[in-house]
Amino acid sequence: MKTIKFLSILILSMITFSSCSNDDDSPTPVNEEEVITTLIARLTPQGGGTQITMTFRDLNGTITSDVSGNLTANTTYNGTLDLLNETESPAESITEEIEEEDDEHQFFFSSNIGTFAYADSDGDGNPVGLAFTVATGSATTGSVTITLRHEPAKDAAGVSEGDITNAGGETDISVTFNNVVVQ
Repeated sequence: MKTIKFLSILILSMITFSSCSNDDDSPTPVNEEEVITTLIARLTPQGGGTQITMTFRDLNGTITSDVSGNLTANTTYNGTLDLLNETESPAESITEEIEEEDDEHQFFFSSNIGTFAYADSDGDGNPVGLAFTVATGSATTGSVTITLRHEPAKDAAGVSEGDITNAGGETDISVTFNNVVVQ
């Protein structure tokens, strides 16, 4: 009788311990989304001139957006983007993380004031958008929307040309700046 009780307890213990074992020796790493509080776009006219800075900040729900000046009509600008997490002290550069994971990120530009073109690419030759050009048209008022997608389908139709329609992925940040293009 004692032997049966002992064997029953032993079998129950073995079942309990084997059902609690961790068979997953290589868990999938979690790639957390970036915390982006600040986006700064710098536009420098080719051939010289005054740099225009477009800055967006969302610090603890307090949102500010500023454009330092008007763009000039019929002018091409070299553009760069800087992204920060200013909840950290000192502020963490999200730009560096995007550069390291450039195959998992792409910026998209939507605007009625000019034509945007990518000036950088990832290791596979697909666009990223941390560097770009924008060629303004005639004098007008309008806006620029900058959207960062995490894990877009870079090989989907139109995506490499900057069309966000088929990109998929998750939006990390999307910001609209109102601009004026003057003569």
